[in-house]
Amino acid sequence: MKEQAVNYSVFTIKDENGIEKECEVLFTFDSKETNKSYIVYTDQSKSKDGSLKVFANIYDKNGNNKNLFPIETEEEWNTIESILAKLEEKSGDNK
Repeated sequence: MKEQAVNYSVFTIKDENGIEKECEVLFTFDSKETNKSYIVYTDQSKSKDGSLKVFANIYDKNGNNKNLFPIETEEEWNTIESILAKLEEKSGDNK
């Protein structure tokens, strides 16, 4: 899997209450195993422990469908968490 740059860095979503939130794209990637494209992003909110909340969804990288779709399997989540851990490790190395 290779991370890809995206054509945009900020997008707007509506939460379950219909409130619009601006989100920043952290990275995207394609999986050959699932034949899907994933987007990982944040709305800059913090969890109770003060860490940045990060979200992930399946998306249509061709832009034909603007909806975000839920991650479907534990294996997909494990892949995303593994990439996040590697990026966090690299980020720590650069400090």
